[in-house]
Amino acid sequence: MTNPDSKKPMIVVGVTASIAAFKAADIVSRLRKADCNLHVVMTPDATKLVAPLTFQTLSRNPVLIDLFEEQPGWQPGHIELADQADLFLIAPATANAIAELALGLASNALGAIALATLAPLLIAPAMNGKMWQHPAIQGHVETLRHRGSQFVGPQAGDLACGYQGMGRLAEPEQIVQAALRLLEQREG
Repeated sequence: MTNPDSKKPMIVVGVTASIAAFKAADIVSRLRKADCNLHVVMTPDATKLVAPLTFQTLSRNPVLIDLFEEQPGWQPGHIELADQADLFLIAPATANAIAELALGLASNALGAIALATLAPLLIAPAMNGKMWQHPAIQGHVETLRHRGSQFVGPQAGDLACGYQGMGRLAEPEQIVQAALRLLEQREG
């Protein structure tokens, strides 16, 4: 039996523990409507903000959270996802996730997939404005850009911490448009 999603572009969507994680559900829904095959990987802390069942239902695929709870089989599930990905989108990406990506850490499934995939990496940051402007984060962003990662956002506006400033997650439609553009470039 063939997988009806096998010809659709495959996007791995990483969700990290930002208060903006609830917006990732809208992003996954929009990408599914754009005829993409989606697999969601969440950091353990992200599950405290949005239930994995939400993403499982919207993506129509199991959600990967813990490398030690992968489905049985000879090939590790995170490596299979890394190999099959046409795009790796992380939305929202916290300061911690950006730092771990820049340093090449694999402390969770998201980091392990990021290290193992050759797919383009699209990062949508979301954090406190002071965190976004911190020289350490800006250095990590520069490192990731140098390696070919692309960013969408962040935007200026009201932040969950009560401040206003740069650090707000880009609007879901902007993130989806950026993801679809990257897929088109990859196909072309």
